Amino acid sequence: MTEATSPATVPQWTLGDRLRKAREHAGLKQTEMAEEIGIGRSSIINYESDKAQPPRSVLIAWALRCGVDYEWLSGEPIFSRAGGIRKGRSLTQETRAILYTLAA
Repeated sequence: MTEATSPATVPQWTLGDRLRKAREHAGLKQTEMAEEIGIGRSSIINYESDKAQPPRSVLIAWALRCGVDYEWLSGEPIFSRAGGIRKGRSLTQETRAILYTLAA
């Protein structure tokens, strides 16, 4: 984790840091998180250690399960300023299925 030393700046965390913080905030162990969002524990380990980049569908599921804002978790806005899903970033069938499962 990289943190700024000046009190006038905001700490900068990697995606892996934010994933871990969100999971811990939700009170989940790595194995529990993996089971709940349908991925392997090794993927959780790789994502949290910044060894691999999770797909957007995993980031959305992670944010929903942990109750954190997708934009904070991913570091990217889900909506464009034009008011819709970011161009070239429409939801895949896999992402829709995860969202429906989590909403049920």
